[in-house]
Formats: sequence, structure tokens, C-alpha cells
Amino acid sequence: MRKVLDILFSFKITLVLLAILAVGAGVATFIENDFGTSSARVLVYNNIWYETILVLTTVNLIGIILKFKMWKHPPRFIFHLSFVIILIGAGVTRYMGYEGIIHIREGATENRMISLEPYLQINIKQEDGSYYKEYPLELTALGSNNFSHTIKFNNKELVVKYKDFMYAKKGRDDMSILTVDVVLNGQTKAVKLPGKRGMEGFPKVEDFGDTVVTLEYGSKVLELPFSIKLRDFQLDRYPGSMAPSSYASEVTVMKDNKEYDYRIFMNRTLHEGNFLFFQSSYDQDEQGTVLSVNNDPGKWPTYLGYFLLTLGLILNLFDKKSRFWKLTKYVSSKNVAAAFLAACFIFAGSPQGLQAQEQTTNTTTNTHGLDFEKTKNDMLAYLENYQSTSKATAEKFSKIVVQSNGGRMKPLNTLDYEIVNKLTGKSSMFGMNADQIVLGMLTRPEIWRNVKMIKIKTPKLKKVLGIEESRNYIAFSEVFDKEGRYILAQEAQNASMAKPNERGTFEREIIKLDEKLNISYLVYNGNLFNMFPSQNLDDNNRWYNPLEAINTFKGDNQVAIESLIRGFISSTVNENWDLSNSFIDMIIQYQEKVGSEVIPPKSQIENEILFNKLGIFPKLTIAYMILGLIILIVAFIVVFNPKIKPKKTTFVFFIILAILFALHTFGMGFRWIISGHAPWSDTYESLLYISWSAVFAAVIFFRKSLLALSAGVIVAGIFMFTAHLTSIDPQITNLVPVLKSYWLTIHVSVLTASYGFFGLSAILGFMSLIMFIFRKNRPHLNETIKHITAINEISLIIGLSAITIGNFLGGVWANESWGRYWGWDPKETWAYVSIVIYALVVHLRFIKSLNTPFTLSVASLLAFSTILMTYFGVNFYLSGMHSYATGDPVPIPMWVYYVTATVFVTIALAYKNRDIKDTISDT
Repeated sequence: MRKVLDILFSFKITLVLLAILAVGAGVATFIENDFGTSSARVLVYNNIWYETILVLTTVNLIGIILKFKMWKHPPRFIFHLSFVIILIGAGVTRYMGYEGIIHIREGATENRMISLEPYLQINIKQEDGSYYKEYPLELTALGSNNFSHTIKFNNKELVVKYKDFMYAKKGRDDMSILTVDVVLNGQTKAVKLPGKRGMEGFPKVEDFGDTVVTLEYGSKVLELPFSIKLRDFQLDRYPGSMAPSSYASEVTVMKDNKEYDYRIFMNRTLHEGNFLFFQSSYDQDEQGTVLSVNNDPGKWPTYLGYFLLTLGLILNLFDKKSRFWKLTKYVSSKNVAAAFLAACFIFAGSPQGLQAQEQTTNTTTNTHGLDFEKTKNDMLAYLENYQSTSKATAEKFSKIVVQSNGGRMKPLNTLDYEIVNKLTGKSSMFGMNADQIVLGMLTRPEIWRNVKMIKIKTPKLKKVLGIEESRNYIAFSEVFDKEGRYILAQEAQNASMAKPNERGTFEREIIKLDEKLNISYLVYNGNLFNMFPSQNLDDNNRWYNPLEAINTFKGDNQVAIESLIRGFISSTVNENWDLSNSFIDMIIQYQEKVGSEVIPPKSQIENEILFNKLGIFPKLTIAYMILGLIILIVAFIVVFNPKIKPKKTTFVFFIILAILFALHTFGMGFRWIISGHAPWSDTYESLLYISWSAVFAAVIFFRKSLLALSAGVIVAGIFMFTAHLTSIDPQITNLVPVLKSYWLTIHVSVLTASYGFFGLSAILGFMSLIMFIFRKNRPHLNETIKHITAINEISLIIGLSAITIGNFLGGVWANESWGRYWGWDPKETWAYVSIVIYALVVHLRFIKSLNTPFTLSVASLLAFSTILMTYFGVNFYLSGMHSYATGDPVPIPMWVYYVTATVFVTIALAYKNRDIKDTISDT
């Protein structure tokens, strides 16, 4: 018995259980994507085998707590015990709680809800009475659904057996169809039952002579012990758009002859007894509300576990007996650094952004960077003159406020940058800034349509257009033939109709070019510039573009607007800049008077224009990549030449990086002020934040190690470079209602910061593997490897603490926002997989044969794949609440295969020199 307990409560069993949990959950996300949520729940999440593993993990954890007397180390004891409490709370919620949906129309009173879980409901009617049975039934599109239920009544038996199940693919509105055989009185009937999780089914009535059987598959109706009346449903939209800013339900709760009023909206919940009501959705006619309902007896045990988890993990970082403290003490006692004499002002580099270097092309005429073929002299003269004379007017023009399609009010300068960057891949061109270019396109389209400024890359597409392969830009006019027909019309249609995973480089480039041409056309016609608020129309403070304003406004207002527009265009065409400035001033005055309800303060407009001009993040990308490469080269020079003492050089690099980090922090804060929300609410912002956290880790925790500094900067550079890829939109947008929560700020900031630490660990792991390859006959590398491994483990512990706290804080946010901690959405599931995998990695040291620097280096490098899957993979390959996928996966880029091959080749080469003794112990 003793041996059995020793095995059951061993760390080997812990690691095996964790691995099963992680692999099971990861596979389930792909099952869900292809076969629906119910299939994943039936086969994995709610299956007895997965719940058994969870129970065994809990038992194993309790046994280890007792075996190692963890109560002697309070922080360690608290956060390990918290997982036991969380799992108990989850069990109570799972088996004693339930969820549902209630739909109420304005003026109506309702005391019924429908369950979220589906049931097979059977109602039997005879002359002498009726009989009712229900069976929880969630079906899978993958695997067996066999069941058979026998109902005995009035000396008879009714048998309902599974026959077939037709699954409705994810994303469709149609229902799944369950087919059952109903057997009674020797008669068998096949009955098809349409149904869906979270929706009432359609009853099917079968007559067996003296017995009538009604069957239904779907959610069942549950009665509440009180009633709710919807007095009013309110929906607020962002100005001038259909995008919801917030929505709320004004309700009256009636119970025991008493009633009270309450306002339910996103992130504000109605509590009544054990029931919680959350604003979920609404009817399209805005006359009804849909509320999520949750009866959760496990809430407080779960919240207690979350609190203890956070407390324990934080205290562990300050516990002098903890592994973290021992590692930091070991690192601080060493001095593995490097020397190099070069330091340059990186940040003062190219002012034009990530792709700032202008390219020259082989054309017959090229003047001041202007790219033309056989262009008339008067056109060149106009452009040269315009370049030098329009700057002041363009600057004034940039301060006009415009309204985006999503309802955000912003300076025209921001829109100008977005347009030019989209068309050219740059923030400026031909010696002109974005404001000058867009002003020219708007006022002189007949000239600018011939300017080669639309970026094109694919040789095949260049061949189709009949242009030289050496050219990188084309003019708008070059994609139309002499009759004005679009040359690429058929190719664009074919590319758009192809599935994303079937599109090659040529098709993707056509789609991009087609989008750029559409943007250009909208600029030439002024359709993108919603700058005129209306005096007379009650349309949610919508602003109109020039043509819309002329055609929509009435009376004196229409006459005034038309005069402003024509006067501004005419004066700009004639290059009467003083008159143009006057018209711009009048437009701004009109906006301030008529659009005063939504127009931002002048200070906010000035701040956003300044932010755009600074271009902090593109410049930081260049700085991080160059600095990271320099530090890495220097670090390896020192590693392989231990005679060099690099203390001063390390300090110089630290100062440079600290300055860049300060600028990065300033940029994040500046964006926060401009957007009005925390700067980690979309893909672009979160990539910037991950980069920030990686540099934070390097500057604050590992500043004495050149290798750690270089790793942090390289991680930052990679993520910053990814943020500025053309497929990621950097523009500031409005938040959807559910994201307007302080829980979002806390949850995302903590969780996303962990990615920077894990990225740092992955790079450090890769660096140490490089040194393993060359350590033969270089014994001095052993100490370096151990030092890097210690830093690696410190980073892993901080990252694991952050991702765990952040993920469970996300559970609190989800529960307070829509009534459930965990829905096994692919994004949150892969975050859970990441936690489990990294927990496994930091516990490898408890297995003697795995307690080596080589094992930790390999594990930390490979484990980062779960973070990449969480952050990128889910977004593009799995459909869910947090993702951008639509069911058709996008092609995997070739560089992914190259990187993967490089990683495994490096591991293989390092393997033969893997043995290093004298690791850091816990004693």
C-alpha cells in the first residue's frame, strides 16, 4: 500500500497527468472547430475520462501537499491548496449549478427560462393520465451516440433508441437533427427531432392508438421563483455608425408581492437569490432583450480559490525559501557578461518608419523621387511646385475632424496616415507627408491617378499588368485599359471566391491590390472623408462626406456646405493657399458649431496628430532589432572569449535599452490617452504590450547579463515587427460593449505580459542550446549555460505566475460579465493548455533524470509553441469568441516550417553534448 501511495503521490504521476490534461484540451479545440462545441464537450471536456484525470490530479496534488508538508512554506502551500479549492468549486458548479437564457419583449413579464443544456424530453399521454421523462443529452458529430431509454408505464414499455444524428456545421443557423426509433405495442416509428444546444426544440407527436407520445430534443423550459418585466430596452451606438456602444435592460423584479427596479447592462449583473442575470444580446428590432441566467452555488469557493492563488503566487516571489529566491540569489552572485565598444543612437534612425527607405525604380523619368513614365512636363511642374508650397495648408487640413465608419472621431491626419500606409507601405513618399499626398489626391485626382504610388510585389501580377518586374509601384490608371475597363476584374473575382487555404501568393496579392484600388477610388471621390455634421437630421450624430452632404442637406445648410466644398477645392486646385486656409478654417468652425456633441477637444486632436508624427513604434521596431542583434553578437564574443571583462559595456547597453524602454512606455501611455482605453485591446496593441513586457523583464530582472538583455530585445523586436506587418491593422478603434470593463484591463495586462517572459525564456533556451553545440573542449561554457538556465527558470516562474493569475482573473471577468468562468472557448482553452504545459516545465526538476540545463532549455523553447498557438494559431485556425477565423484555415507561412526545422536541428546537434552536472538544488 505504501508503494502504491508513493507512486500515486509522485511527481512522475503529476507530470503524466498534466500532460494528459494539456493534450486532451488541445485536441478538443480542433474537434470543436470541425465538429462543433457539443462534440468537444461530449468527447473531452464533460467526458468521464477527462473528469477522472482532473480528480486524480486533485488527489495527486493533495497527496503531494501532505507528503512534502507544504504548510511549512506558507506561500507554496497557499497557491497549491488554491488549485484544490478551485477544482472543488468547479465541481460544485458543474454538478449543482445550471445556466440558461431568458428572452423578454418590452412591456412583457416573464418567469420562464430555457436551459443551456439540451435534453431529450418524452411526454406520454393516455386517457387515464400522462407520464413525463427527460434525459440530459448532448450529442457528438464524431464517434458513437448510442443510447436506449425504456419507460415503464401502466403495464407497458416505451423504448426510445438512437438511430442517427445529423450535425449542423458550426457557423450555420440550421439545427442538428436527431433521429430515434420509438417502439411501443410492437410498433416502431422513426422520428426526426430538430434541436440545438441553448434553443428549444420542435415537439414531434406520434400516435400509437391508445397512446400519444410527444418527443422533443433541445433546451427545456425552467420556471423561476419570481418574474421579471422589461420596462425598456436601450441601445446606444457610436456616433454616426451602427456599432453598439452599450446596451441595457431596464427591468422590474417581482417576488412575493414585492418589486424593485434594476438596470442590467454589460458588466453590471442582476443578483436575485442564487440567480444571476447578465445582458447577453437583444432583438434586431431593439424591442426585446436576451439575458443569460446562471445559478451557481460554486461561486464563492471558486472566488476563494482565485484569491488564494493570486496571494500565494505573489508571496512566493518574495519568499526567501522559494525556488525563485534561490535562483535570483544565484544569478546575482555571478557575472557572466560581455564587452563591445560600439553604441549608437539607434532611435534617431530612419524617420520614415519601418519601411522608411525610399526605393528608386528603373523608369524613363525620375525627379525628386517622383516615379513617372512619359509624363507631361506640366504634370511634373505641378508636383514639384505642390511639394514645396502645400505643406502649410496640408498641416491645417490635417486638423479637420472626421468620423470613422465605426463612429470614432479623429483628426484627418490619422486617416491620411492610414490611407498612405495602406497604399504605399510608407508614412510618406516623394518628399511629401501623408497629409500632402491625400490633399493632392482629393483635389487633383486627374493628376494623382497617374502617380506610381500603389505598392505591388508579385512578379506574376506585374506580368499580368504588363509592367517591368523591377518596378515596385504602379499608378491607379495602369490597371484600366483605354476604354476604362478594370484589367484585373476576372482575376480579382476568382481570387475572392477561392477559399483562404487555396489562395496562393498571386491570389492574395490581387486581393490586396484590389483593396488598395478601392481605397484610392474612394479618396479621389471624397467618400472616405465624413467631415460634415448635419443640422437638421436626427441620425445619431452621423457625419457626411462632401458628396453626401451636398445631396442630403437641405436649404441654407446645403448651400453653405456646397459653397465651402467648392471654394476649398477650387482654391486648392488654383494653389491659392491663403484662400484654401480660409475655407479650412470655416469647415473647422462649422464642425465645432454643428457637431459640438461629439467633436473631440482641440487638445485631443493635437495630441493624436503629435502621436502620429512621432511614429514611436515603427522607430522602436528598428531600434530593438538592431540593438538586439548587436548585443547578441557581443554576448557571444564574450562567451567564447572569457578573458574579456564587459562590465562597463553591459552598463552602456543597459542604459540604451532603458531609454528605449522609457520611450516604449511613453508611447503606450500616449496611445492610452488618445484611445481612451488600455493599449492592449486588439491584436496590434497586444503585440506592442508583449514587446514591452519582454523589455521590462530584461531591464528590471536581468540587466546584468548581456545574453538575457539581447534575448529580451530580440523578443521585443520580433513582436514589434509582427505588429507592423501589413495584415495587422494599427488604427485605434472603439471598444465593443463587453470590453468596457476594468476587469479587461487587469486580466489582459497581466496575462499578456506573461508572453514576454515566455518569449524571453524561449530565446534563452535557444541560446543555451547553441552553446551546448560548441561546449566540447570549452569547459568555461558550462558556467555560462548554467547561468542562462537559471535566468531562464526565473523568467519561466514569473511568466507562469502572471499567466495563471491573468487567466483566472479572466474567469472573474467572464463570470461578472456574462455569467460563466469558463466556456472552453479555443482561446481560453489554449491559455489553459499553456498554463499546464509551463507548470509541467517548471516541475521537471523534481525528476532526477530531467533536472538538467539541457532539458529545461529544450522544454522552455518547445513550450513557447503553446503561446504562439494561443496568440496566433487560435486567431487564424480555430473559430471561437476570441478568434478571427471563419472556419477555413489560412495557409501556414513557409517561415514557420523553416523555424520549426531550425529548432529541431539545433536540439539534435546539442543533444550529444547535453550532460552538465552540478545543477542548482532546492536545498
